[in-house]
Amino acid sequence: MRLGGRKAATPALSLPIGTPRLVLRDFTTRDLDEVHAYASLEEVTRHLIWGPNTLTQSRETVRGFLDDQKQKPRVNFDLAIVLRDGKKPRLIGGVGLKFADWERRTGDLGYALHPDYWGQGYAAEAAQALMEAGFRELGLQRIYATCDQRNKASARVMERLGMRREGALRRSRFIQGEWRDEYLYAILADEFFA
Repeated sequence: MRLGGRKAATPALSLPIGTPRLVLRDFTTRDLDEVHAYASLEEVTRHLIWGPNTLTQSRETVRGFLDDQKQKPRVNFDLAIVLRDGKKPRLIGGVGLKFADWERRTGDLGYALHPDYWGQGYAAEAAQALMEAGFRELGLQRIYATCDQRNKASARVMERLGMRREGALRRSRFIQGEWRDEYLYAILADEFFA
C-alpha cells in the first residue's frame, strides 16, 4: 500500500472494540447461525444490495469475512456486533469499515442489525466506535456511508453520528432488482472529534 509516493504503514485495528453495551469483534465460523438469523430476513435486506440470504449465501458471507481477515494489508474490517447484556453474549448484527480510497484516507461505513434490536441505539453505538477506531488507528480523514433514500432509519443513524448529507444520488445503486436513489453522508476526522 502506497501513500503519497511512499510505502504506508500497514493499517490495523486493535480488536475487540468495546462500548458500554457492545463488543465489536472479528466474525468466526461459529457465527453462521446468528448471521443467517438477520441476513435471511427481507425486512433487514430490503434496502441493501444483498439478501435475503439463503443458508449457503450466509455461509459464503462468513467465509468472505474470514478471508478478509487474512489479507495483508487488511482493507475490509467487517465486525460482529455482540450484545454484552446477560450471561450469554449475543451476536445481533454486523458493522463494517473498508478502505474506499487509501490515497485519500477515505473509509466506507455500513451496518445491519437483527430487527429485534432496532430502535435501541445499537447501530449508532457500534458505528460510532468503529468510526473512532478508523480515525484514530487507521488514520482515516473521511468516512462516508450511503443509504437507499427510502431507508429513513439508516439516514437517522448517520445524522445521529454527526455525518452530513453531502448529496442525493439518482439511480446510483441496483438494489433488489431495481435502480434506487441514495443519500450520501460523510464526516471528517476533525468534525468527528470536535
